[in-house]
Amino acid sequence: MTEEKCCSECTEIDIRFEKVKDITKKFEDMKGALIPVLHEVQKIFGYLPEQALQVVSEELDISMSEIYGVATFYSQFTLDPKGEHIIKVCLGTACYVKGAQDILDRLSSVLEVKVGKTTNDGKFTLEAARCLGACGLAPVLMVDDKVYGRLIPDDVIRIIEEYK
Repeated sequence: MTEEKCCSECTEIDIRFEKVKDITKKFEDMKGALIPVLHEVQKIFGYLPEQALQVVSEELDISMSEIYGVATFYSQFTLDPKGEHIIKVCLGTACYVKGAQDILDRLSSVLEVKVGKTTNDGKFTLEAARCLGACGLAPVLMVDDKVYGRLIPDDVIRIIEEYK
C-alpha cells in the first residue's frame, strides 16, 4: 500500500470517528440515548466496529458490556461488516417445506460462505430469514430488495451471476 493511499484511508477513518464523537455529543443528555447512537454509528460504518463502540463507551460513560448487550439483542444491529449485496433465504414453513434449505445449502456452497457471514471479497452476505412474506412464491429468496420465487437449487448460480 502506498503512503498516499494509507494516509487518505487513515484520514477517512479519523473523520468517521470524529463523527461518532459528534453523535454522542448530540445525544449525551438524552435518557436512553444508546439505541439512537448505535443506529447513527451503524449508518456511518455499515456495522458496529469495536473501535467505534469504545468511543461510544467513553463518550457516554456506558460500559462495553452494556453496549454489546444492546447491540447483540436487537436484530437491526450488526457487529460484522455486511456485503455489497445481502441475500436472505426464507426458511418459513411454506418455503422450508418446498425446499428452501436445499437452496440455502447451495448458496452456501457456491459462495463458499456460512450462513450469517460475508464472502471474502465482500460481495455477498448470506442470511436465513424467518419469513419474507411471499409464501405463495415459495421457496423464496431476496437479494437486496429483489424477490426471487418458485426456486430450485439450480437457480442459485443464475441469480448470483446477476450480481457479479
